[in-house]
Amino acid sequence: MLVKTFSSAVYGIKATTITIEVNISSGTQYFIVGLPDSAIKESTFRVESALHSAGLRMPRQKIVINMAPADIKKEGSAYDLAMAIGILAASGQINAHKLDKYLLLGELSLDGSLQAIKGALSIAIQAQKEGFKGIVLPAINAREAAVVGDLEVYGLENISEVIAFANEEKTFERIFVDTKAEFLNNANNYDTDFADVQGQENIKRALEIAAAGGHNVILIGPPGAGKTMLAKRLPSILPPLSLSESLETTKIHSVAGKIAASSSLMTIRPFRAPHHTVSDVALVGGGGNPQPGEISLAHNGVLFLDELPEFKRSVLEVLRQPLEERQITISRAKFTVDYPASFMLIASMNPCPCGYYNHPDKDCVCSPMHVQRYLSKVSGPLLDRIDLHVEVTPVNFQELTAKQRAESSKTIRSRVIRAREMQEQRFKREDKMHNNAQMNTKKVRELCKVNAAGQTLLKNAMEKLGLSARAYDRILKVARTIADLDGNPEIEVHHLAEAIHYRSLDREAWAG
Repeated sequence: MLVKTFSSAVYGIKATTITIEVNISSGTQYFIVGLPDSAIKESTFRVESALHSAGLRMPRQKIVINMAPADIKKEGSAYDLAMAIGILAASGQINAHKLDKYLLLGELSLDGSLQAIKGALSIAIQAQKEGFKGIVLPAINAREAAVVGDLEVYGLENISEVIAFANEEKTFERIFVDTKAEFLNNANNYDTDFADVQGQENIKRALEIAAAGGHNVILIGPPGAGKTMLAKRLPSILPPLSLSESLETTKIHSVAGKIAASSSLMTIRPFRAPHHTVSDVALVGGGGNPQPGEISLAHNGVLFLDELPEFKRSVLEVLRQPLEERQITISRAKFTVDYPASFMLIASMNPCPCGYYNHPDKDCVCSPMHVQRYLSKVSGPLLDRIDLHVEVTPVNFQELTAKQRAESSKTIRSRVIRAREMQEQRFKREDKMHNNAQMNTKKVRELCKVNAAGQTLLKNAMEKLGLSARAYDRILKVARTIADLDGNPEIEVHHLAEAIHYRSLDREAWAG
């Protein structure tokens, strides 16, 4: 008897429906065809044990399982449930009449319980597109899949419950998630707040500008000056995720298996901080079955690279293309996957190997050559993609012990949102531009015009401060954002002056 069940595979952040065809005939062998990997071939033992635990039998006949389309490589253990139910239906042990209306997913334990899968949201979205009535999957993934409202989602605990569902012996409760309510209730629910940071008003101002324009930032300062503390609070002043951004971010984290069982949506902007020992593949994504890397997990949020010069040069260089294209393409012999990677980069570094160059109280023991060598670990092309270079100095005792509470993230975020609204209006006819940081050279010339006094200031800055030519466009973009924060349609001289201040590493004499 031939029976078809349906499962799904995820490639990139998109799902593909897989048809599991089970045929039982005379003989004693067991075959799985359709480019299965080792995990799928081993499913024989898991399926047999799970069926025995449910009081059923594994047929002692020839079983052929075809996974179609047969030219796509199948990986992972999420097909266990669809194969087990297909075998039971083909051998006449359960009712098969409703199997063509549902996707079946889940890894089977030897006792028949269902283990978590990856990519439940992407699978549910594709199931809805293809007209399936519903999806049956492990209970731990149910809320994530139930974000797709027009799909019946049943989160079950073990294969016995799935058999009862197929035979209509028991009514199971459909999982519902009020996506809009959950999104609104948990938006901006951050654990950190700028109100916790005493002093460092100039750094807070720089991060506010970065958030308002989507600019990348590098913080340069001695150990203990508060670089990491400030960076961790950056997501709390970014505009709230829109529902579409939330869904896209959730899909990426779902594919990576990083959604908690109690969650259904990513409602706050992600903050990723990989250690400096991270590999190229871990950062950008990849592997035999390509998985999203840290830059994709930071999509619509912040990627924080602490101690930037300690990262391998090759790791830093692979960042250059995603920073420009805002997506990463991973190519393999038979397929290519695209992962979105639109993130804000915030990096931090010491000014020299000992960490105390330019420190107000402590002496640096590094020679100018050692300082220059340390700074040169970060390449010019990468620095070219970082708009704000901010020097961080230690907080003095008076600021640290001040009783006056600092400005909250909520207050700062309200100003950032107003500036972003101006930019959305400015770029409403552009497909790939949503904030000032994304402007190309043509748009910079068009939208960042300055008066004669501003041109004179820029000319003097380039000559007297030794600023490099690559700083010119960056200064104009940042000045445009500062003007937006002021609600000013024109770039004034004081906006340019503040933007010039944030180009520390472009000064030829910075390292002595």
